Amino acid sequence: MDNIRFTALKSAMCRTRKTVEFPNRRASEYFGELTFNKVAMREFLTEEAFRQVMNAIEKGIKIDRRIADQVAAGMKSWAINHGATHYTHWFLPLTGATAEKHDAFIDPVEGGTGIEKFRGIELTQQEPDASSFPSGGIRSTFEARGYTAWDPTSPAFIMDRTLCIPTVFVSYTGEALDFKTPLLRALYAIDKAAVDVCHYFDKDITKVFATLGWEQEYFLVDEALFLARPDLMLTGRTLFGHSSAKDQQLEDHYFGTIPQRVISFMQDFELEAHRLGVPVKTRHNEVAPNQFECAPVFEEANLSVDHNQLLMHLLDKVAKRHDFTVLLHEKPYAGVNGSGKHNNWSLMTNTGENLLSPGKTTKSNLRFLTILVNTIKAVHDHADLIRAIIASPGNDHRLGANEAPPAIISAFIGTQLTQLLNIIEKSDKKIKISTEGDSGLLKNFPKIPEILLDNTDRNRTSPFAFTGNKFEFRAVGSSHTCAPAMITINLIVADQLKKFKAEVDGLIEKKVKKEDAIFQVLKQYIIESKNIRFEGNNYGDEWMKEAAKRKLSNFRTTPEALKALISTKTEKLFEDNQVLSKRELEARYEIRLENYTKKIQIESRVLGDLSTNHIIPIAIKYQNTLIENVKGLKQVLDYQTYGKLSHNQMETITEISEHVDKIKTYVHNMVEERKIANKIEETEPKADAYCNKVYPYFDKIRYHVDKLEMLVDDELWPLPKYRELLFMR
Repeated sequence: MDNIRFTALKSAMCRTRKTVEFPNRRASEYFGELTFNKVAMREFLTEEAFRQVMNAIEKGIKIDRRIADQVAAGMKSWAINHGATHYTHWFLPLTGATAEKHDAFIDPVEGGTGIEKFRGIELTQQEPDASSFPSGGIRSTFEARGYTAWDPTSPAFIMDRTLCIPTVFVSYTGEALDFKTPLLRALYAIDKAAVDVCHYFDKDITKVFATLGWEQEYFLVDEALFLARPDLMLTGRTLFGHSSAKDQQLEDHYFGTIPQRVISFMQDFELEAHRLGVPVKTRHNEVAPNQFECAPVFEEANLSVDHNQLLMHLLDKVAKRHDFTVLLHEKPYAGVNGSGKHNNWSLMTNTGENLLSPGKTTKSNLRFLTILVNTIKAVHDHADLIRAIIASPGNDHRLGANEAPPAIISAFIGTQLTQLLNIIEKSDKKIKISTEGDSGLLKNFPKIPEILLDNTDRNRTSPFAFTGNKFEFRAVGSSHTCAPAMITINLIVADQLKKFKAEVDGLIEKKVKKEDAIFQVLKQYIIESKNIRFEGNNYGDEWMKEAAKRKLSNFRTTPEALKALISTKTEKLFEDNQVLSKRELEARYEIRLENYTKKIQIESRVLGDLSTNHIIPIAIKYQNTLIENVKGLKQVLDYQTYGKLSHNQMETITEISEHVDKIKTYVHNMVEERKIANKIEETEPKADAYCNKVYPYFDKIRYHVDKLEMLVDDELWPLPKYRELLFMR
């Protein structure tokens, strides 16, 4: 038992719980202490500087250069007081990860000494190399200049003694090379459009901001076992692995007692998260063994996106201290739950109201219905775009399997709201309709005095479900940044609200009463978007057939889904709202396709290497042992006895040969298809070739490798098995 697998198992079994040293303070006393928040700004900024920063955050007013120097000086003093030695512009390039380039505060002066310096220009702007990040052809290698610019709406924070300043990232020619730039534009669009519509109901509403509460699912695996699986190391998922006899079928892991070693890890990363102002509140076991979830309270969407990026970094960083590796891949193990990142989205006003919370007055409920129906209409009209922004190789494995929503985009609103919309759809404004019982859904239509807050069940199968006071976008992958989802949802709703206001205003100009005009347009939208609403089981085959009847798209692979990014409708949507230009959209399409191709290419290479250099040699080694055993039986047994006793060994020898032959054949064919695909220069046909010609060999090869796992002696098998990966504590 001296192979790599058993060495890793021995190391994993010797792990002990790490002791976490907590500050001798309540969490409320250290929460946010490493962020340059309002409390810190009041202490370290002049009154004038503080006022300008708050105006920038709350009203979008630009901070002038003179004040920027004051802010930089105060921020530097605060950071140095907390032990910071460097600063960096922290941004979100189109890789989906974060990026940073550190510079020291120290600046040498005459006499061989130094002073700490940090000027306004260094706070507000830096110049990283734009050619080394994905640009989709926007920037050539020799056109290197790019700019990062400070985003004051997301507070600076200190990590590893470095002051991190959230920033946007744009090219020398002004195109967005990041996710934050279009996100801020989309949030501005929803603010303006929603305020305009809210003025039908309440003139005191002057600002609307999107909120996001994400739920981050992830797997933990012992670091030694992770390092013994080259496929996990290089691709984030297991390319081979026979199902464990026990996995999640007993449903005993979900919300179960958190293992001691895991709880120690969770306490550690929550401590770091809280000091950085990330309001992580919930933790629990997820459905699959060694799968977990954490979630914060709701925050403004831009800040929440940054906090999710920060949390993913913390998960990885802290896990290493506890000899774990965090797996954020959407489907690290076949046959059990994958991991998603549910994006809970809503809209809040400056008056403290949630626009997706049903109210108790006619006016507030009419406003609620307006936002609800327009959101559903937006999802209906842009379903293909929504599918495109969640497309990835990992999500291709996850969507539609083991409790993940399918690739068909639909919306769930619950029985009571469905009844309400059906009543509105079929009604005439002169007819008075009331509901029985005390649900308070409708009384004296079209007056709507009360809708219950908890008026929906929770549909775990729906990609886009209304859950009482928010929509839960469940189809986002666990490794994804929340930014594309938030850009898209806020943008399509903003665009839809603009259209709604134009239609209502048009009717009002024709002397239709405001309330009647609103109901007329809402009724029209309810009818037009009805096909996207589904209240049943999205996992069932019946829904697939029903969705096809409704002519809803079902894009099963990333290359076909991504085409919606460059449709005429999408380009018009983004350009009309000044979020992204046609060129910027095309660049993102190119980047996403290239990323898909590269990931499938890497997986193909790892698959071939493991099959050829790990699996086949071990299978042949075991086969030779069986052959020697059969030869020995022949020497010591008579012919009749030998014939009876050697049958099973001979059968196993034959099976091994057949599986080895199939693996070698399929690996050879896969490599040949890869060579052909690699010669294709254009991005789109190359991605299609990897999707339709190379990728189909993956499952074929895996099938025969997994069969060998059940035939070969356990002591010889080189890779940690599912039962070890999923159940090792």
